[in-house]
This record gives sequence, C-alpha cells and structure tokens, in this order.
Amino acid sequence: MPHFAEGIARFQREIFPAKAGLFARLATAHRPGTLFIGCSDARVVPELITQTDPGELFVIRTAGNLVPAHTPGTDGVTAGVEYAVTVLGVKDIVVCGHSACGAMTALAEGHDLSTAPAVAAWLRHADASLARAAAGGRVDVAALVRENVAAQLANLATHPSVARALAAGEVRLHGWVFDIADGTVEELPATARPALAA
Repeated sequence: MPHFAEGIARFQREIFPAKAGLFARLATAHRPGTLFIGCSDARVVPELITQTDPGELFVIRTAGNLVPAHTPGTDGVTAGVEYAVTVLGVKDIVVCGHSACGAMTALAEGHDLSTAPAVAAWLRHADASLARAAAGGRVDVAALVRENVAAQLANLATHPSVARALAAGEVRLHGWVFDIADGTVEELPATARPALAA
C-alpha cells in the first residue's frame, strides 16, 4: 500500500494543480455524457482507454461487464443505469467487453466454480451469450466476449429508463470490445445491437 500513498502525493503535487479549474467545476456539477459499463478487470480502465477527464464518464463495472435484464426489485446495476439515464441524462451508453476476460473464459472452458457460488450465480446473466456462442460447437472465448456484449446491450434495452430514452431518441447504445494486447477498440456493428439502438 505505500505506493498508493506515493501516488496520492504525486496526484496532489503534479496532476491536481494543472486541473484545479476542472475539479472546482466538478465539485458543484456532475453532467457526464456517457455511461460506460465495463468489466471489473483491473486491466480495463475506461478513462485511460478513452482518454477522458474526470466527470466525462459515469462508470459501472461488473464481472464480465454483465447487465442483468430488468426484473422487479432493485440492485446496484439497475440503480446505476437508471440514475445515469434519468437523472444525469447521458446521451450514450457503452458496454465494453475485452480480450482474455476471466468471466467469459470460465464460461467458455466450463471452469468449476463450486467454491465461488456467488460468481457462478452472477455469470448466469451470460447464459444467452454462452448458448449463442456454443451454437457452432466449441465455444471460442473471443466469440463469447462479442456475443456477451451484444446480449448485455439487449438486456440494457429491457430497463424501463433505457427503453423510454431509446424510444424518444435520447440515448444511443454502443458495443465495444477492447483488446488488451494491442490496445484496439472494436465497435460492434449495429446488426449486433438491439434494434432500437441503431
């Protein structure tokens, strides 16, 4: 942990002064234009990948960049999505999968998750992705990552706040796949996204 203290000191000494005006504005206003839903994987850093400043992205990170389809009741992902769309008024929502995703690898390779029952239950939100990726036989991790991004976009469209914003043309959905090894970001074609998101 000492490197965190050093990092904070460096931030306060070198970074913050150069962005003091930005942070002063952010202290009283929060109007990000994009909701970025990405994987919890430490190698996937939304602000680094997009080179955005603080305040530009509202970020939700979950294992496998999963977004459960809307159901009655509340959970943190649903609340975050609803807040971003109805309160913050984001105009774009990105679901970003990535290469070498541990969650998708576990599903594709059928890992035994009996010692991690909460993880196993959470990954059930990727069942449709796995079924589509397995339609051709053996499941390829890269193909599953792409199928999963498309499935999570479809799940997003089931959330009432998102469905209303899509119908009114107030929000656009985007599916991305980030390749860790080469730094590229591929945007999935519109045909891989929910019809209303085109």
